Amino acid sequence: MRVLFVCLGNICRSPTAEGVLRHQLQAAGLADKVHVASAGTGDWHVGNAPDSRTCKAALARGYDLSQQRAQQVTAAHFAEYDLVLAMDESNLRDLRALRPHNAPGELDLFLRRYGAALDEVPDPYYGGADGFEQVLDLVEVACQALVLEIKGRS
Repeated sequence: MRVLFVCLGNICRSPTAEGVLRHQLQAAGLADKVHVASAGTGDWHVGNAPDSRTCKAALARGYDLSQQRAQQVTAAHFAEYDLVLAMDESNLRDLRALRPHNAPGELDLFLRRYGAALDEVPDPYYGGADGFEQVLDLVEVACQALVLEIKGRS
């Protein structure tokens, strides 16, 4: 299975989700069965590491995001990934517009699909440290549900 998380710039929310899911898959013994990546709808940060505040908050919980680099989502990603998960409605709209009509993979809103407290992962970029903690809280819960789905598909 192949999972792609998508946010706006691929430096806060989607790399957090990528790191959390990788960690949870490792703990569940599924790391070798699932390819996980992240991308942004925009190209501003392509090639850059995740935001330093994202990395700091994630590392405090045991998630190392230091090897990740931002990339921009393309129409080709829809053929490469089984599941493309948007962080918010704006990203979902952009992905729907980009998605080829015959794309085989599923496209959905990450939190809505996996039963978190909110439908959208709020963008922490312009806020304080508490925003990055909130992103982690939401993503951890949703990734647990995603791991259960992956187990069911295996």
